[in-house]
Amino acid sequence: MEHSHLKRLDRIWIENPIYFITACTENRNEILTNPQAAAILIEEWKSAKERHDWYVGRYVIMPDHVHFFCVPGNEAKDLSRFMKSWKEWTSKRIKKVCNLQDNLWQPEFFDHLLRNEESYCQKWDYVLNNPVREGLVKNPNEWRWQGEIDIL
Repeated sequence: MEHSHLKRLDRIWIENPIYFITACTENRNEILTNPQAAAILIEEWKSAKERHDWYVGRYVIMPDHVHFFCVPGNEAKDLSRFMKSWKEWTSKRIKKVCNLQDNLWQPEFFDHLLRNEESYCQKWDYVLNNPVREGLVKNPNEWRWQGEIDIL
């Protein structure tokens, strides 16, 4: 039986998709802007290419959550497996240096597939202004916990 309404599914595939990711700490624990914790997050994003074949673009680290953009390489595992591994590595290291007993991350994460360059720019503007909206800085460029690993 042919399902004509499914014929357009082939149009959903996007070459080199860019994912917008948000991951929150368990109980919204404000630990991520601890300098050691933030350094671990950035190190793990930098090693994502070698370890998982995932390229991490721009990011903002907030006290209780992170936003970042990423793209899979040709040999990349799926997004869920990448995020599971990333959370495990960052959790182990951050819990050790910050002497945490509880879970670091909430089990789930939010992902959104960006469909064009305009969407990437719009999302980045939103993310970059997050610290301003939270009253942490007056100008987004003053926020020290933001940057870019790979140009997507």
